[in-house]
Amino acid sequence: MQAEYADVNRYNTFPKLLAYNAANWPDEIAMREKEFGIWNPYTWADYQSMVKRFALGMHKLGIGHEDSVGIIGDNRPEWVAGEIASHALRAMIFGIYQDSMNEECAYLINYAGAKIIIAEDEEQVDKVLEITEQCPCVEHIIYCDPRGMRKYDDPRLLSHLDLMKMGDDLDKEQPELYSQLIAAGKAEDVAILCPTSGTTSNPKLAMLQCGPMIEHSLSYLLADPKYPSDDYVSVLPLPWIMEQVYAVSQALICRQIVNFVEEPETMMEDLREIGPNFVLLAPRVWETVAADVKAKMMDATPFKQKMFKLGMSLAEKAASQGKGQSKLASWLLFKALKDRLGFTFLRSAATGGAALGPDTFKFFLAMGVPLRQLYGQTEMGGAYTIHQADDVDFDSVGIPFDTAEVRIDNPDSNGVGEVVAKSRGMFLGYYKNEEATAETLEDGWMHTGDAGYFKKENGHLVVIDRISDLAETSTGSRFSPQFIENKLKFSPFIAEAVVQGDERPYLAAIICIRYEIVAKWAEQRGLAFTNYINLSAQPEIYAMVQKEVEQVNATLPEAQRIRKFLLLYKQLDADDGELTRTRKVRRGVIKEKYAEIIDTIYSDDEVVHIDTVITFQDGNKSRIQTDVRVVDLQAGDKDSTAGQAGLKSAV
Repeated sequence: MQAEYADVNRYNTFPKLLAYNAANWPDEIAMREKEFGIWNPYTWADYQSMVKRFALGMHKLGIGHEDSVGIIGDNRPEWVAGEIASHALRAMIFGIYQDSMNEECAYLINYAGAKIIIAEDEEQVDKVLEITEQCPCVEHIIYCDPRGMRKYDDPRLLSHLDLMKMGDDLDKEQPELYSQLIAAGKAEDVAILCPTSGTTSNPKLAMLQCGPMIEHSLSYLLADPKYPSDDYVSVLPLPWIMEQVYAVSQALICRQIVNFVEEPETMMEDLREIGPNFVLLAPRVWETVAADVKAKMMDATPFKQKMFKLGMSLAEKAASQGKGQSKLASWLLFKALKDRLGFTFLRSAATGGAALGPDTFKFFLAMGVPLRQLYGQTEMGGAYTIHQADDVDFDSVGIPFDTAEVRIDNPDSNGVGEVVAKSRGMFLGYYKNEEATAETLEDGWMHTGDAGYFKKENGHLVVIDRISDLAETSTGSRFSPQFIENKLKFSPFIAEAVVQGDERPYLAAIICIRYEIVAKWAEQRGLAFTNYINLSAQPEIYAMVQKEVEQVNATLPEAQRIRKFLLLYKQLDADDGELTRTRKVRRGVIKEKYAEIIDTIYSDDEVVHIDTVITFQDGNKSRIQTDVRVVDLQAGDKDSTAGQAGLKSAV
């Protein structure tokens, strides 16, 4: 099937592409949103009308060229409409992750100098109102969900329905105005101020232009085609660059249908109902899906468990022999499993934003999910490498798009050096941050800060880790923490792992259990527990996780094996600054925050004494006093009762 895409040279801004689609396919479905259990469709004509009314209303409020507009909330049609409307006014948008804390929101709003904030509902409006004294630039707050808003009397608040009514009134007065506004848009206009992940500091805002972003999205479509009326389920946050590529840019070019789930918690159920043709999920989501499948097998009958093991064995054998998917394995197991997950109609599936462990990758390939690894950066307009459909290599991130170039700078004897790249969608620079721009861009090339190399046999790019994260023990053994962590997280019982060992005599791991699955495992064995802290301290849980660590160690060179580990008393949390909003570990924060724990691991002590205070998202605090056991795998499990670290007091 040959895909035909819009002429991106002629329609070189998002509003122009939308107007083209609405004029030629007004009654085709462009989006769906699930509300109260019902999928509500929006045609291209509906999409165009909403954007036009938004844009004219915002124009009346004084928004224009190079102004900035902030958008916060779950993925919704109004989110996308507010974005395209801002582009129609030649304004710049930036997305704020919906679970951002107040100080994070204030930082971004002030950094961008936002005049308008489009907020989904009362929760997000409250967040903005609480920081307004810190953000004098905000002149208007547009809310899209009226529930609970009657009690507010702030003059800056305006319903999106009232905003669109203002747009209707202006349209009656000047019926040609909207057409004139979008005609004035230029390919070189900065459209998106896209926040970077902020693994080492506050996020920066990458300036992305309309035309290059659209051309780069077309390059991606040529490498991984999508077709009109294909279904895509939008589940990753819209502030993230890859969701901008799929839900906004590519959807306008190829006219795929973007489906918005009812709630993040209903994501997998809603995905099953749609049965998408393409899906993009973050590595942690793929890891969770794989873990859930394995967890469900714990509850299955012995016969079903045997069938699962047989199916996996057949699939892995077929894959290792280059025979593709095993037909018998598909009949025994994977056909029903794919249907249950909503993956039956997938022609392509992708993961990006962080490395996906090879073991997880193999699991889905064995299942027959056409999974491909992407690689890119916010600054490059998203992904610029991908696996070809007939050339998937789970150790790599594929090959560059036709419009992208990648080189390796300062390679060592093994060919490993810094990944340096350029693409058509490359950013102009960081907004109001010339110093950071100069550090990253050089002669039109971006220094990614990632370590990688090209495979000689197939030319695929392999990305190892962040250069700053590559480590070396005091005995001279080099290792990649991320590689080992991904192997650990293939276990259904391990949600997060942070490997230590830089300038230390051996490797150690701080591990967070996957609470929902470990709790089920414990219940099946009659173990009593009250909460995460109490469960993670159980000796039986330590013994179970120890087996998982030992299995990973068996696949690693001796110098890269984990010698000690402990189970952390809490999950790593973005609200505590331990993870970014895209769920990447902030290693610097971990190293500083848990310095005492790390030092104890590398001492002769067998127990870490914890006395700390946890602050919850609602502001409540809880005092935690507990003992956390350190397991030395070389010493053996001398005292199985040593792991009983009871919660002494809380709150």
